[in-house]
Amino acid sequence: GYLFPETYRFAVELTERLNLNLKKYRACISAAEQEALHGRLWEKGHEGLKQYNLINKVEPMDRAVQELGAKAWLAGLRRSQGETRASRKVVESQNKMTKIYPILDLSGREMHEYIETNGLSYHPLWDLGYVSLGDWHSTSKLKAGMSESDTRFGGASRECGLHEASSNVDFQI
Repeated sequence: GYLFPETYRFAVELTERLNLNLKKYRACISAAEQEALHGRLWEKGHEGLKQYNLINKVEPMDRAVQELGAKAWLAGLRRSQGETRASRKVVESQNKMTKIYPILDLSGREMHEYIETNGLSYHPLWDLGYVSLGDWHSTSKLKAGMSESDTRFGGASRECGLHEASSNVDFQI
């Protein structure tokens, strides 16, 4: 896949420590096969990025929702993360899925305080300046003069497609 190595290790750590019954869903084709067939889609403008997100984010999530029979989806979106999230409601419908955003109105400071107060773990790359995490090739550290949105997809987009209504009528999400 395209996640940071630290993300894979952090998932294992959380799964073990919290005794989670984690189900992993990935793209139907490997990263190597994707690049052999399509090149580096994330470098091919808006349409390439859209195809990349469909293959690596949207389709696997939709497959997970369908196979697991999920009726609702809890997502960690926050209004402060970008204008595409500012007008969200705490509970929304997207295609056939109910989506719930329990931390929608928390600020970054409030999130940090909650994590500290409750002794929760946070992603190890946070301490290195990564305030939003996705794939290694489309995530950058927060630097002076940047907004949090600028750290994803070179500032071209905040969203990876999971929180945008799909035109595919067979999709649940």
